[in-house]
Amino acid sequence: MFIQTEGTPNPATLKFLPGCQVMKQGTANFTGADEAARSPIALRLFEIEGVEGVFLGSDFITVTKAADQDWAVVKPKVLGAVMEHFTAGEAVIEDDSATTEGAEGEDSAIDAQIKELLDTRVRPAVAQDGGDIIYRGFEDGVVYLHMQGSCAGCPSSTATLKSGIENMLRYYIPEIMEVRAVD
Repeated sequence: MFIQTEGTPNPATLKFLPGCQVMKQGTANFTGADEAARSPIALRLFEIEGVEGVFLGSDFITVTKAADQDWAVVKPKVLGAVMEHFTAGEAVIEDDSATTEGAEGEDSAIDAQIKELLDTRVRPAVAQDGGDIIYRGFEDGVVYLHMQGSCAGCPSSTATLKSGIENMLRYYIPEIMEVRAVD
């Protein structure tokens, strides 16, 4: 098995591409081992000293390391854990019923437009950088988004939100005045 790695705009994260499907649908974000009980691969990665976050995408795994750790030490351990997991044929997620987070309930026309633009224009680009963006709502002209994977804590995430996503959404939907990140 050959696992490719790619840098991301966030120096604390690396994107690992195992060359096979990781998630059947949606994404999964874990910011600690206590959240990862349903994911054997995330649990395995959190056993590595310095791993602080694991994000699972359709065909990639983004790992976030602690600031005091060096990728030269952490990366080989992550590669070994990912290789062991996939060669053993273990499940990535044990309960695959609820993966991608999102707002619940009936969507307004604006909500539907925002989600459509995020799904078609933003999410593919963000996934290339090893992350995801989750729509949390629209209220009083403000769109609330949650950044995951390499996008969470990335030095350029504010610029991505303001210069990229906000400008694009405002262009297509005049009711939007601002985009804000939420946890």
